[in-house]
Amino acid sequence: MMKFAILSLLIGVAAAQPYKPGVTYQTSNPNYPARNPFYFEGRIDWDLLKIDQPSNAWEFAQRGIHRQDDLEDFQGAIDDYRKAVSMNSLADGSCQLVTAAPVGFGQNVDPPPCMFTARLRLGNLLKRSNPAEALSLFQEVLTIDPLRLGVNGFIAETYSLMTFTADPSDVTQLLRNAVAAYQAELTLSPVTPLSIKLTGDEANNAHVHWELAAIYEKLGQLDDARSELDLYLKATKWHSDTYPWRIDLARKRIARP
Repeated sequence: MMKFAILSLLIGVAAAQPYKPGVTYQTSNPNYPARNPFYFEGRIDWDLLKIDQPSNAWEFAQRGIHRQDDLEDFQGAIDDYRKAVSMNSLADGSCQLVTAAPVGFGQNVDPPPCMFTARLRLGNLLKRSNPAEALSLFQEVLTIDPLRLGVNGFIAETYSLMTFTADPSDVTQLLRNAVAAYQAELTLSPVTPLSIKLTGDEANNAHVHWELAAIYEKLGQLDDARSELDLYLKATKWHSDTYPWRIDLARKRIARP
């Protein structure tokens, strides 16, 4: 107990040492590693950041998240996300693709790594009003992180939404594009003999199988639709569904002639 008390006292004294202006502890220490080159992709409470006006891509992305989530100012969020993407651009080289772990201390951070959060959020806000821009943003995310789950699903959803306003002659191709994107999503989480042996799960991603079944029905590929519904039911044994009424509906759709 005495040792613990002394240690606590020492920690308290060290923490109480005042900050000394002009003393740059990090830059004056040759052994201090360079800062993590990756922008923090998650949300930070905007009020805690104490930023009067965003000055870089990350700060614009954070204010966009604040406007979208807290203020429901969707146009303001779109404007901020677009600004963030323009300052963190694959096209003009103002961001870099990081494809390997850093060697030694730090990593080249000029330009900074490409972010995916602003692109994902902006793409989802634009799926209906500007699907072409949304698809471009989602493709950029896959360029940044080809293995990122959910992105191909967003692409498929965008193609599906486009069918509601597209020329009738384009609908079939848009639906086929959606099928290809959903299949690409499933490819990233394959079901293998080993995974079945370990988990008992014979399928994966109930949501994707449900959506694929609906698209196949629109394409008139009823056997494929039933096959996807069967996979959906297998997946829901382990993952359930946000909308459990779909499970009974899937059984009825499989059973109908």
